[in-house]
Amino acid sequence: MSEILFQYYPVRLTTWFYLASLLSIALFFKFNRVWSIRNLDLLGLVLLAPGLLALEYVGETESAKVAVRTLGFAWIFAVSGIFLLRMLFDSMMVRRPMLEPNLTTGGLVFLGGSLLVFLLANVLNSKPQRQDVESAAAAEQLGARAAEVNVDQLAKHGPGYPLLFLLPQISTRQFLAPGDDAEPQSADASRRQLHETTARVMAIISQLAIVAGMVLIGWRHFDNTRLGIAAAVLFLLMPYTAWMNCSVDHVLPGALVIWAIAAYRNPIVAGSLIGLAIGTMYYPVFLLPLWCSFYWERGVRRFALGVTASLAVLVVALWFTSPDASVFVGQLRQMFGWIFPNDVSLEGFWALPSSDGVFRLPVLAAFIAMMATLAIWPAPKNLGTLMSCTAAVLLGTQFWKAQNGGLFMAWWLPVLLLVVFRPNLENRVALLVLEADWFPRRRSPPTPAGRAA
Repeated sequence: MSEILFQYYPVRLTTWFYLASLLSIALFFKFNRVWSIRNLDLLGLVLLAPGLLALEYVGETESAKVAVRTLGFAWIFAVSGIFLLRMLFDSMMVRRPMLEPNLTTGGLVFLGGSLLVFLLANVLNSKPQRQDVESAAAAEQLGARAAEVNVDQLAKHGPGYPLLFLLPQISTRQFLAPGDDAEPQSADASRRQLHETTARVMAIISQLAIVAGMVLIGWRHFDNTRLGIAAAVLFLLMPYTAWMNCSVDHVLPGALVIWAIAAYRNPIVAGSLIGLAIGTMYYPVFLLPLWCSFYWERGVRRFALGVTASLAVLVVALWFTSPDASVFVGQLRQMFGWIFPNDVSLEGFWALPSSDGVFRLPVLAAFIAMMATLAIWPAPKNLGTLMSCTAAVLLGTQFWKAQNGGLFMAWWLPVLLLVVFRPNLENRVALLVLEADWFPRRRSPPTPAGRAA
């Protein structure tokens, strides 16, 4: 940014936390209704940042650094757990008064556009961290070997689309916090440069898609464009967005889920987007029971067709990019996460000395029970229920995710912000807003009065 703005000095993560928190409270806190749910949600969003700051702590000793990181992950898990309960009980909040932001629509658009420009400029001028480049290079080397090696890659990187792991993570950490941004020497500099450019372009497009999708949902489904703009501005103000929301594995699934919600009236399009999210980062697969139950009365077959078509396209793309059948099988296994939970390499919270990876299994069991419950309750589901339960499921995956669980907030944060700002959507049910199925289910003719059933 110093090449564009004269004597521009990057804002550190801690400073941005203070500034963004004060600005968020000034814009969205309802001072005339101090104990409103909106205000409590806003305070919870502000409280996510101290956990991120703790993860960036550079202590004098390794033991001090580990202790602070443990506190940071525990803090993020605690706040995320509160939001998980908030999303589960959101459908019970029938009264939803219109609490608009404290700034006019024009001011929100100007502020959101300015924040977006600075964020995208930082993405264009950032460089991958050394460990990110080395990780992407290792993934490229592993992808060219036998299927057994792809199993090791699955254990290390986790499930997801294998081609995405070739891209380095582009983050603005070097602008917001001290870090090692030196690049290792590479024998194939042109290929590395191509991967970095691709990662930047995909991150920028995904970021724009999230913001545009939130505004579109406010306009089309909330009947209030100002609420969609307010949710998008608050998303851009979050310290998480400025810190690490520029990596493809963070923003791409969130963008696809947001646009699936925006296109919920077209089950084929919504299913295709959910299928792409599943194929790229696997974890949205746990949304299938919830979304199928939403479309159960009308549209479930079209939704299933869209999911299947997207997954088939991604599988075919893997086939044409694989050198042989053994590599294709290994990449297919990574795409669909065919691995036992206790065989993965642990990172983040579950890799800390104070954590025992065996406790991931009961957390995973509790998550599966929650997912099954949301598939059958409440019924029928409206758009508000679909959004809050979608955020709850994506939030729940963070508690047992082996690779840096809790840090992939862009998967659920945009949906959660829309839930915070949404009006009453009880009349947005599939049976009322969707067109009839291609092959309607036959129903038994009504029994004439007086005739035995």
